[in-house]
Amino acid sequence: MDARHHTLPCTSLGSTRTLTSLHYGVAAARPKVYIQASLHADELPGMLVAHHLRERLMKAERSGQVLGQVVLVPVANPIGLAQRIDHRPMGRFELNTSENFNRSYPDLAQVAFERVGRELGSDLDKNVAMVRAAVLDWLSEQTPLTELEGLRLTLYRLAADADVVLDLHCDAEAVLHLYSETACWPPLEPLACWLGAQTVLVADYGAGGQPFDEQLSGLWSQLAARLAAHGIEVPLPQACASATVELRGEADVGHAWAERDADAIWRYLQHLGVIAGDPGPVPEPRFVPTPLAGSETLKAPCPGVIAFHAEVGTVLSPGALVAEIIDPLSGQTALLRTAQGGVLYARTRERYAPAGLTVAKVAGHRPVRTGNLLSE
Repeated sequence: MDARHHTLPCTSLGSTRTLTSLHYGVAAARPKVYIQASLHADELPGMLVAHHLRERLMKAERSGQVLGQVVLVPVANPIGLAQRIDHRPMGRFELNTSENFNRSYPDLAQVAFERVGRELGSDLDKNVAMVRAAVLDWLSEQTPLTELEGLRLTLYRLAADADVVLDLHCDAEAVLHLYSETACWPPLEPLACWLGAQTVLVADYGAGGQPFDEQLSGLWSQLAARLAAHGIEVPLPQACASATVELRGEADVGHAWAERDADAIWRYLQHLGVIAGDPGPVPEPRFVPTPLAGSETLKAPCPGVIAFHAEVGTVLSPGALVAEIIDPLSGQTALLRTAQGGVLYARTRERYAPAGLTVAKVAGHRPVRTGNLLSE
């Protein structure tokens, strides 16, 4: 294992943080898989999964079983991890800027198009190598000013040339589910099956906000689109499959879950040929992929106490009651029902709702939303 410590820019006098990446295998080996945990720093299940993966990877490397390359970042956000206010973690947004740690990543497709778009030729493998080199060169040339800029840039320098990227998150209260760009879904399906995902949400590029995973896979889907728009016909594969893996809820942190999830990811690494060994048969899926635009968001129409009627993982019929919002002052109750039905895959951990709070999310099969499809 090669442990590397990346110093982030100093935003304030006397405070400096580092990001640590763990590297297994040979640097030039393929496939390359990049795995990071807790970019939203208050979402902790991924850190424990990374701990179990680290132990397995160290043993595999010692026995010569790492055939490709794995980069593991167990703590992807040391900035957010240190943010606490009144004993509560505040790891989703940087307090200095109010920016979401998982938004505003660079448009690598535009970078690649400007640098090598007109130099690509008929050799598919050469095209992939040229695009990756161009992007890594551009990233190496950037000079971050702030700590947040440095974090984003460091993570991208580690991940930009990966064949597969897994960004480990969690929701508030949730079943295990995945988000993926449509172009990435086929190579990711075995992972979802081994993980036992109950919901998979897919969308074409442009779900909103330029999140970490989408900008990495979008390098390839959007570069292909730009080339086609300019009449440049060259072979270019979807050379990166990326996914946000939501490891259930914030409180689902324990060795039993983490060992199970690490084993699923391990089998997927074997399936990809990164790790030696037989992963065994791919389990039958517990999900039917649904459009991210079909995710129905149920919001509180008024303030009140939340009383849930449906647990996460429940398959709901159209019109099913999900929760009540109760005003104990007036005695009035607002009923939250799903319009189209589907899997109740996530709900808030809060039990008091200010008006407008996102109370629950239901994965439906019919698109019902447009525009920015991701939460803030």
